[in-house]
Amino acid sequence: MSHNEQNILIVDDDPIVLKSLRDLLALRGIDADTAIGGREAIVCLDQKEYDLVLLDLQMPYVNGHDVMRHIKQEQMSASVIVVSGETSFEAARDACSQGAYDFLRKPYATDELIITINNALNEIHLQKQNTLIQDQLRESERLHRYLVNTSPDIIYMLDRDGHFTFINDRIETLLGYNPKELIGKHYSYLVYQTDLEAARYIFNERRVGERASRNVEIRLKYKDESSQHIFDTRTLPVELSSVGMYTSESDSRKKSYAGTYGVARDITERKIAEETINFQAHHDLLTNLPNRALLRDRLGLAISQAKREQEMLAVMFLDLDRFKNINDSLGHVIGDELLQQVSTRLKSCIREGDTLARFGGDEFTLLLPKIGNGKEDISKIAGKINEVLKGPFIINGNELYVSASIGISIFPRDGKDMDTLIKHADVAMYHVKDTGKNNFKFYSTDMTTPYFQNLSLETGIHKALENNEFQLVYQPQINIKSGDIVGVEALLRWNHPAHGLITPAEFIPFAEETGMIVDVGHWVLSNACAELKRWRDAGLPEIRMSINMSARQLADKNIIKYVSNVLRDNGIPGHCLEIEITENTIMSDMDSIIHKLKNISKRGVYIAIDDFGTGYSSLSYLHKLPIHTLKIDRTFIKEVNMKHTGKSIINTIVAMGKGLNLNVIAEGVETQQQLDYLQEIDCNEAQGFLFCKPLPADVIAQLLMQEPYAVPDANPGGMHSGRHRTH
Repeated sequence: MSHNEQNILIVDDDPIVLKSLRDLLALRGIDADTAIGGREAIVCLDQKEYDLVLLDLQMPYVNGHDVMRHIKQEQMSASVIVVSGETSFEAARDACSQGAYDFLRKPYATDELIITINNALNEIHLQKQNTLIQDQLRESERLHRYLVNTSPDIIYMLDRDGHFTFINDRIETLLGYNPKELIGKHYSYLVYQTDLEAARYIFNERRVGERASRNVEIRLKYKDESSQHIFDTRTLPVELSSVGMYTSESDSRKKSYAGTYGVARDITERKIAEETINFQAHHDLLTNLPNRALLRDRLGLAISQAKREQEMLAVMFLDLDRFKNINDSLGHVIGDELLQQVSTRLKSCIREGDTLARFGGDEFTLLLPKIGNGKEDISKIAGKINEVLKGPFIINGNELYVSASIGISIFPRDGKDMDTLIKHADVAMYHVKDTGKNNFKFYSTDMTTPYFQNLSLETGIHKALENNEFQLVYQPQINIKSGDIVGVEALLRWNHPAHGLITPAEFIPFAEETGMIVDVGHWVLSNACAELKRWRDAGLPEIRMSINMSARQLADKNIIKYVSNVLRDNGIPGHCLEIEITENTIMSDMDSIIHKLKNISKRGVYIAIDDFGTGYSSLSYLHKLPIHTLKIDRTFIKEVNMKHTGKSIINTIVAMGKGLNLNVIAEGVETQQQLDYLQEIDCNEAQGFLFCKPLPADVIAQLLMQEPYAVPDANPGGMHSGRHRTH
């Protein structure tokens, strides 16, 4: 540090001495101020902070002793070198007692003066540096303590025996302990009893580096266990990370274990979130009852236990009567409140150990383990349910009434696995629905006769439409030359709550026979077009949506109006929709069908002949129909690998399509050989497992985002769409 950065004051009553001293210091590169006499010195000291004062003692009025007393009284930091003509020992002693750094007698040697001044200035500099370092250390310690004590985590240190040597203030906020009361206590004092074994290796960690404990969950005890806390009245869940502390010898072999440093983070909110997520995953959010997944889990465990202990259990499948009318007329808000009140009444009917679950929509399922008296006990519970539902439900001033149709199956008589038990309880419930409602029945084998199966199927289709049990998947249609997705075919699936996935082949013929296919077809058309609208709104490439339509649907007098309304409501241009019909459909009522198809075609909608070549193929009706596409049936495509005949038919259909200026699509393409042949004869488009199996709407959307819009290879061993593809 340069002496020019330090302030020096020379005090003497002799101006000549002042000047000579000042000049002497200037020659050595040291600047200094001067004061004539003690009075002027005190004024200078009060106005400016000095590091060093060269002070004469013998001055009139205010002498050097007075100046030193002033420096001491005002607690000034200036050091004093006395330069005086007084030579007595007493004078020097008095000066030193008042804090003088050194005492030089006049006359003095120049070198002695300069050395003394330099020594004083160097010491002053060291003192300033030391003071600065101490201030920085104090500030650093204060900041460190502030950070440690305001940390959201518990920070602690243990000695080598596991006793607390430090713990921050967070312990008091979280657990109620004053940090001082824990110093010297063993860490086990804080740990919940059942976690002590784990804490033994975690809390008192000796390892360092990658081997040290990281993010291990344990529980700590509250000081006051009677306090009401958010997550648990007894424990605080924390995530603990700890590391061993060792002495700082440079030789690692001589280092010894000194204790543990650790951080415990409160994970209460995370645990609450996990509990919430877990609850929501296994419970119905409207009624807080167990959902289908949790019911199946408990039913599986109950069946295993019943097998071991050779006991009976029962499954009740309960469906609310008249709920749909209430929901449709008064709205979903009233309907939801009604379901909540119903669930409350149902819970009053069950025993401890029973499980009441909401299966979906207005359906509830009840698991009754340990049925000692068989049907007698079950009948009492079912009767009680019918009884508690008799009273009115008052919701927003509305007096509402519902009843329940209850089907019951018993293990092991009616089934030995959960799917069979649920299925048979569901069958029995539909039997109640079809024979008067507001009652309960036990499953019996005669309920699976064709008559009762059809009754159950009819009721089930109605329920599927009400409860959105139907689902659509989409199989891409590929431009053979470019590999782009140019369209998708909508395929219907029924995910039955009790029976699982029901294939179209199992219910479409029945829906056709009963006329329910009209409602099912409307659902398919409406939902498929709504999905197409979502893709278009998302800015995805324009493709067409192909939908199968049956003779029953085309026979509906309102079909043209319905198609027009769906297009209008979804803002879809007609050319983005393609209606697929079979040759048999056309022949069922040719004149009427052709008339309606022409009207639909006028709205821009494309018409495709599905399964072409398997029915009454005739150039006459092809000429009359407003068709745009021929779809080669999969049976011909399959024969490409085996017979020359199949190739001839395909070649003929493709040539016919080209001659009539029609688009030709090959269905069921599953091998590269089939695709190679279709490319060879210049077929326009193809669909099948070689390209892609039917996929959910969100996956189709992802495929359409790709450039180019090529689909991945599919596993030919996957799900086959079958004959009844779009229904």
